[in-house]
Amino acid sequence: MRFAAALLALTVSVLSTGCANLVAPDYSADYSAVDALKRSGLAKSSVGKVQPEDAAAKVNSISLRGSSLKAGDTTFAGYVGRAMMSDLKEAGLYDANAQRRIDMVLLKNEIDVSGFSEGMGSIEVQLTVSEGSKTLLQKNYTAKTRFESSFAGAVAIPKGQTEYPNLVRELLAAIYRDQAFVQALRF
Repeated sequence: MRFAAALLALTVSVLSTGCANLVAPDYSADYSAVDALKRSGLAKSSVGKVQPEDAAAKVNSISLRGSSLKAGDTTFAGYVGRAMMSDLKEAGLYDANAQRRIDMVLLKNEIDVSGFSEGMGSIEVQLTVSEGSKTLLQKNYTAKTRFESSFAGAVAIPKGQTEYPNLVRELLAAIYRDQAFVQALRF
């Protein structure tokens, strides 16, 4: 009897979380990475195009066990671009009119909560730093996260949702730590 009740409760919780539209939480900076940027003596930069802009592109779609995760009023590519812009503003290094521009192409963007006890996130961007027609840097950056999850969808799906800003934070921190990126933004 207890087993049947537990199975029923689990089924109801899994079914009640499927097909929902979820929104990724707002991004917040990794302040140690932003502080390192502040101290690096970098030129002000703008954030240019972050692609793909098409909301139907595969990388702009994340499914968490049938629930659709969205990036609010933008695409996931836009989310990543806004996050970098926010960090550069926080570091005093953003200027929308700067000649030095950072463009990105989102190549991979996944949150996987299909495991029984662990979830994973994976993201990859191709980043280009340019000034006028001169390319100063073009490089791919990746980040991965692992997080505690659950067989129960009622636990796993919200956990995947809250993990997305952490994944983006890991990606941006990896970019900011890269000396090739730092050199490309130096005066």
